[in-house]
Amino acid sequence: MNLNKLKIIFKLLSTTVILFSTTYGCAQRYEGRYDNVDVSLNKYRKLLHIISTCYIDTVNQQQIIDNAIIGTLKTLDPHSYYISKEEYKAMSEPLEGNFEGIGIEFNILKDTLIVVSPLSGGPSEKVGLKSGDRIISVDGKSITNINLTIIKVHSLLRGPKGSTIRVTVKRGTSVMDFDIVRDRIPINSLDAAYEIKPGMAYLKLSRFAKNSMDEIEEAFAKFENPKSLILDLRGNGGGFMNIASALADQFFGEGKLLVYTESRAFPVQKEISTSYGNFKTGNLTVLIDEASASASEIVSGAIQDQDRGIIIGRRSFGKGLVQSEFPMGDGSAIRLTIARYLTPSGRAIQSPYEKGKAEQYYKNLSNRMSAEAFSADSIVFPDSLKYNTLVNKRVVYGGGGIMPDIYVPLDTSMYSKYIGELNRKNIIFQFISTYIDKNRKSLQGKYKTFTTFKQSFTVTDNLFDEMVAYGEKEGLPADKEGIKISGNYIKQYMKALIARHLFDYSAYFRIMNEGDRTYEKAIEVLDNWDRYRKECLKEE
Repeated sequence: MNLNKLKIIFKLLSTTVILFSTTYGCAQRYEGRYDNVDVSLNKYRKLLHIISTCYIDTVNQQQIIDNAIIGTLKTLDPHSYYISKEEYKAMSEPLEGNFEGIGIEFNILKDTLIVVSPLSGGPSEKVGLKSGDRIISVDGKSITNINLTIIKVHSLLRGPKGSTIRVTVKRGTSVMDFDIVRDRIPINSLDAAYEIKPGMAYLKLSRFAKNSMDEIEEAFAKFENPKSLILDLRGNGGGFMNIASALADQFFGEGKLLVYTESRAFPVQKEISTSYGNFKTGNLTVLIDEASASASEIVSGAIQDQDRGIIIGRRSFGKGLVQSEFPMGDGSAIRLTIARYLTPSGRAIQSPYEKGKAEQYYKNLSNRMSAEAFSADSIVFPDSLKYNTLVNKRVVYGGGGIMPDIYVPLDTSMYSKYIGELNRKNIIFQFISTYIDKNRKSLQGKYKTFTTFKQSFTVTDNLFDEMVAYGEKEGLPADKEGIKISGNYIKQYMKALIARHLFDYSAYFRIMNEGDRTYEKAIEVLDNWDRYRKECLKEE
């Protein structure tokens, strides 16, 4: 019986573990004293033998071992956990920044696979697949009416680089075959990059992936020497920590402390800025919210503690424990907490927790975020958590998460039960996909540029009513009160989705950011930088 996975766990939890890794990445070696490991394993081996020979029913011994690992990790902190072989592969893709396939963004509409857009430079674009194409068969096998899911689509279209797949496409009334050679496909992490107006740029990063800095460098190269920048980290749950350090490094000159760690098994590790940043002196705002976590908090914490920019939004999540990944030898892995991140002033990013009570931890976080969403008055920091920034010596607080310099409450004025149901049933997205499928050519002919589209296109009452009627066909009755509350926001969302289909992700956010209170506050701050620099950063 193979107990190697349990043996690894026992060794990692022993007293003098030494890891060799890159910024606490995937561990390459671990060693040390393993007191009583063999005794513990023999005890567990005996238990399994008794169960396998005497228990009333046949048992899956491998599942029992996995459950033991899961249970062991649950007694620790909320962020140490076990990853099965299947989960590990799925979880790695968004951070690894690529996969192998044909390179399309797609939508499933009425059990039909529709190409939203071929990815730029990818295999599908090269052979001529177009937005709006309907893929009806793969390698001669029909894929219509088979209850398509995202997982099924991935299994059909993805495969080893260099392998060939034949897809049959319906385009209008024509049916055509394409032989596509699969290749490595990058996954973008920079959702939007555009200039709001001359001299003011906007970046929205959805995660810290391996290719994030390449995307950001490319975006900076396209900007025309911006003097002000909005870095939007709202909803960004983190990712690779070395990418967080690299992003923070963009905003400093040489020699500034960005983040450091405390650990039982490691010496203090410090990340120090270099001289290679693209935006070392411009006016900087960073947008965060309750879903900004981990790497996002490292970046915003460094900027705040070094008095480099102004943080705007709501208190961040509070995830400041460092995990290192340990392979279990069978394709599975564990992510084990090995250190704590601290901001340059010494603040712990991690929210408080009790060992073995992860469920209560997340419940407490949820309650905290609900209370804080609408009023900063609900946030009270004791003096024991008071710190000072490193340059201007202004007061900041620890205790979990990054508290913004300017608090902006959650705006729910446009929300209603109706819009919630529209989103949950995916009605707006499906309706727009159908609308684009019918009108793509005429829309592209009329709106050659995003600027023309933004200025001229309007979601008419007739188009809105068609969407409502579509929802009724899908089983969602019209809601007059909900439409009164949410109608304008729904129209804005419809326009943004159409812009995404016709142009790119940046076009979507350029529409949706209009009226966003946090975004507009950032523009106000940058437009009146001298005033806010004195008020928020306490600079003379």
